[in-house]
Amino acid sequence: MIMFQELPKVYLYRDFIDFRKSINGLSAVVEQQMELPSTDGSVFVFCNRHRNKLKILYWDKTGFALWYKQLERDKFKWPTKIDSEHMVLSEQQFHWLLSGYDVVGHQRVFVESYC
Repeated sequence: MIMFQELPKVYLYRDFIDFRKSINGLSAVVEQQMELPSTDGSVFVFCNRHRNKLKILYWDKTGFALWYKQLERDKFKWPTKIDSEHMVLSEQQFHWLLSGYDVVGHQRVFVESYC
């Protein structure tokens, strides 16, 4: 995603989220459960239970943006064996996640296929 360059911080929420939540619900998770400010320019990444969809919440100084990515056949490698309910990703790890890599083990998780 070219939109996200020189990110202040990228937070990955470890637990799976109900994907009926939109901007207000996700920002409430950030502020109440993660205990982080949702409007500081950080990026917050959420995944659904089936691990085939991501929602990315971002504040751009004028309002929230919500990005959505759905995989057609494969699943995201989601780090569930971490001690805290969220982890901070480097910019490189963020791009790895979006490209299908395991952000912890650096392995390719799914193969891109073009029809």
